[in-house]
Amino acid sequence: MKKPFLFSFMCFLTAATLLTSCQQEERKRPNIVFIMSDDHAYQAISAYSNKLLQTPNIDRIANEGMLFSNACVTNSICAPSRAVILTGKHSHLNGKIDNYFPFDTTNITFPQILQSNGYQTAMFGKLHFGNNPKGFDEFKILPGQGHYYNPDFITKKEGTITLTGYVTDLITDMTLNWLKNERQEDKPFFLAFLHKAPHREWLPAERHYKEFINRSFPEPATLFDTYEGRGRASKEQEMNLLTHMNWAGDSKITPENMDKLGIKESHSYDKGNYTSTVGRMNPEQRRAWDEVYGKMNEEFIKNYPNMSRTDQMKWRYQRYMQDYLGSIAAVDEGVGKVLDFLKENGLDENTIVVYTSDQGFYLGEHGWFDKRFIFDESFKTPLLVKWPSVIKPGSKNSQMVQNLDFAQTFLEAAGIIPPADMQGESLIPIFKGEGKNFRDAAYYHYYEYPSVHMVKRHYGIVTEKYKLVHFYYDIDEWELYDRTSDPNEMKNVYNDPKYASINAELHKKLADLRIKYKDSEELDKQYIEKYKELEKDGKIFR
Repeated sequence: MKKPFLFSFMCFLTAATLLTSCQQEERKRPNIVFIMSDDHAYQAISAYSNKLLQTPNIDRIANEGMLFSNACVTNSICAPSRAVILTGKHSHLNGKIDNYFPFDTTNITFPQILQSNGYQTAMFGKLHFGNNPKGFDEFKILPGQGHYYNPDFITKKEGTITLTGYVTDLITDMTLNWLKNERQEDKPFFLAFLHKAPHREWLPAERHYKEFINRSFPEPATLFDTYEGRGRASKEQEMNLLTHMNWAGDSKITPENMDKLGIKESHSYDKGNYTSTVGRMNPEQRRAWDEVYGKMNEEFIKNYPNMSRTDQMKWRYQRYMQDYLGSIAAVDEGVGKVLDFLKENGLDENTIVVYTSDQGFYLGEHGWFDKRFIFDESFKTPLLVKWPSVIKPGSKNSQMVQNLDFAQTFLEAAGIIPPADMQGESLIPIFKGEGKNFRDAAYYHYYEYPSVHMVKRHYGIVTEKYKLVHFYYDIDEWELYDRTSDPNEMKNVYNDPKYASINAELHKKLADLRIKYKDSEELDKQYIEKYKELEKDGKIFR
């Protein structure tokens, strides 16, 4: 009679041991906190450069981990970049080539894979496409671009809600609340902490606009670029601070004052857009806003009649920086709060923390704002990663890594074999200091033309030393830049005989990359035809 009991007891012990072993193994899998802002230029992070802004909390990630100086994107525009990150596939394969084309919901995303392999998952902030993100146990996301003040959120459990407050602070509070009250301690987690800021049109928090509106910032050397030595794409864009930035929404000159001064807006919708944006503020928020921006308007009315175009350009640059950088200040504070929570609760040692942006952004370089181009300010993106058990503090890396690589990196960190159709490379060898020959060239393809900002369609190859670009659709132009001798990308050397051998080599490599990533002229033509259909139906905004 004792043997069955002994056998049952031994089975129980074996099962308990296996369960304990599994639980211990589960605890060893790292948590992942993925922090992404929208349009946050690497130039506006003090770990990269302290000329414009101090970001002490974001810098902590670099100080405790690794800073990537050559991180870049595959397609510099919001929703497509996010689709690349989620799927680990280039835009032409995941279908989200621009902000108009729908995301192919048959794509499998890495959060779905993490969720199905035992990770608790949550997303708070800006997704930008789709109202029901797949693979998340909990989410609260902004509809589309969302609003800076008193924003709406689409939630998994409550439908659409409206919250009072400043969007960056609200997203931070949601994230901290989930960590404190909803996180399951027996599971590893993936947490997407996604900020709207500093996306256009830039509205800082009250505590920050009161400070930043009185600050001035150094001008970039290329603010008054005339685009000599470059092709039509640079000359025909609509991203110039003076001629294409909105006076109301961007520079915060009220519609009434624009009418007084006879200022014509570059986009007819802008006055109404500005009114509806500040119209979301409650009376207390609006009084504080008007007190500060009203004084700025008064000063502008007084000075504008005597301002030359050069004066106006300088003024608009400062106004741009005051609001853009002021919007980042709250992001940095929120990052600090989350990092503090992880440390205070013993989570920091087994948590991968990533800070990045969906792409780079122009801060007056070449006289521009926005992104889209393959040129560095747009193409390069901030990337800072800490993982205490793996990454040596204070590490720096200059290899060509891309947002294409995040999905496979996170899956490998979780011990999961990624799907064969993902196109990136795991960054873990680089984290460990072993990825010496990680990637010798990056592939880029931008599609959204003709549309807002009018940046022409182009694809290209980028190595650490050179950049070869093909602009197409309504033109057929090639450009080549020497990234070493011409870091500001001011001179197209495509037809320079001294670069003939480099040209030939890069053409061959570009053709090979197009094959490797399954891109082609045939696909280009298909997407152009589909785009023309959207344009014909009035679905393309200019």
